[in-house]
Amino acid sequence: MNIKSAAAILFSLLLLIGYKSKAQSNEKTLVLGDTMPSFSLTDQNGKVFNSADYTGKQFLVIYFYPKDESMVCTKEACSFRDSFNDFTKAGAIVIGINNGTVASHKEFSDHYKLPFILLSDPGDKVYHLFGVKNKMFMSGRETFIVDLKGRVVFAYEAMMQGKKHADDALAFIKAHSAK
Repeated sequence: MNIKSAAAILFSLLLLIGYKSKAQSNEKTLVLGDTMPSFSLTDQNGKVFNSADYTGKQFLVIYFYPKDESMVCTKEACSFRDSFNDFTKAGAIVIGINNGTVASHKEFSDHYKLPFILLSDPGDKVYHLFGVKNKMFMSGRETFIVDLKGRVVFAYEAMMQGKKHADDALAFIKAHSAK
């Protein structure tokens, strides 16, 4: 490959990255008080999950994570798993979302005995609805809690602190479910 070809490829990649960043920067991240958008995705068992079926019945703890089986994502999922009974007792359901396949989610769920819902978001359509931004060329890691009125009441974003997502979400749920 000559220098002109390499430069053309590099320029094309930079344009593509810049375009994706610009498109993504136009998305509005949900903030406290926003109404959660309705969505339907397929879970790890091949069943369709409709958010409207759950809104208003329980707190929804929705966490977006980059990849099944990666180190931080596994710690995060296992933290939600280890606190699952506490979330349930406090009136919340836990939902993990990424663009992995249904089969990947099933393997991940079975491998770590995850008792909660994992949703496959091909094309990142729900990621975009929530305005979750990519970080370091990966899908972002953000957690939202939706109250019984369908409004976002908690939002947390930290790429490398997977366990903290579950800890902080549980503390919030416990503090607000007793009220």
